[in-house]
Amino acid sequence: MNHLAERIFEPNITHFEDLCLAVFQFQFQHNAIYQKYCNLVGITSADLVKNLNQIPYLPIEFFKKFEVKSFESQAEKIFYSSATGKQGNSLHHVKDLTIYEKSFFKAFEQCFGNTSDTCFLGLLPSYLEREGSSLIYMVQKLMQASKNPLSGFFMFEHETLQKRMLQLEKNKQNYILFGVSFALLDFAEKFPTQMSSGKIIETGGMKGRKKEITRSELIGKLSKAFATDAIFSEYGMTELMSQAYAGKNGFYQAPNWMQIQVVDPNDPFTQVPDGKTGLIRIIDLANLYSCSFILSSDLGKKQQDGSFEVLGRHDRSELRGCSLLAV
Repeated sequence: MNHLAERIFEPNITHFEDLCLAVFQFQFQHNAIYQKYCNLVGITSADLVKNLNQIPYLPIEFFKKFEVKSFESQAEKIFYSSATGKQGNSLHHVKDLTIYEKSFFKAFEQCFGNTSDTCFLGLLPSYLEREGSSLIYMVQKLMQASKNPLSGFFMFEHETLQKRMLQLEKNKQNYILFGVSFALLDFAEKFPTQMSSGKIIETGGMKGRKKEITRSELIGKLSKAFATDAIFSEYGMTELMSQAYAGKNGFYQAPNWMQIQVVDPNDPFTQVPDGKTGLIRIIDLANLYSCSFILSSDLGKKQQDGSFEVLGRHDRSELRGCSLLAV
């Protein structure tokens, strides 16, 4: 394993900036697409980058058009996003699944405790309906680790899901229901169920199935239907190897190896002050073998303690860098 991969998940990452610079050097050397993008924005040599603020962030749209990878061998796994935009799916070429697994297990356990004590339920029909979902892979691995015989996925079997939840409540068994937003709302409307032993983690997105609503509206509806405040949100995407989680207050907490910055949508090289709205850009060191420095399409705010809010998508025209590389 690359020595950088061994450093990413240290209990307390020291010298975070130094590690980011080392990852940047590695990816500039081994990721042809990222190197070309760096060249386009004036970084013609990795030696020109002396501090964290000088590292270029690759627009997330590049994952829809190019193989964004920092290795030459065949990928162990390719994850695909849902094709909700005009440009089609994003593809994440994964060299080493053990890095992804270590990332999501550690991030989950930091927020929710040991997986062995938990039963996992998945209400993720839009993800189950297609191949190559990184979210389905994660939830499957969590289920396997827990070894709870009541764990399982549900498509539209809402009555069966409710019976499973009632059984878990009767047993006073800790459980977590992962659900895509539209499916959770459908379930809540038809089968409201009082929860005391369980938690819900909504994974976002109406995926064109329902009218978009704010996160606070969604949390309010789910809290009322399930008579619980234990409603959480997951912030993750196909292009990342890491996840952040938010509780009722709506502020996401990122794991040690993931950091969020917020930049001016009209000048993505300039950070905005804490508490101000801008485009979210992400450092995900677990993305060692693709690109760890990504400019997302999400609008958000960062707090002084590093937590952040997600406020929606920013519709921007295709960036010139993508067009220049399409040769």
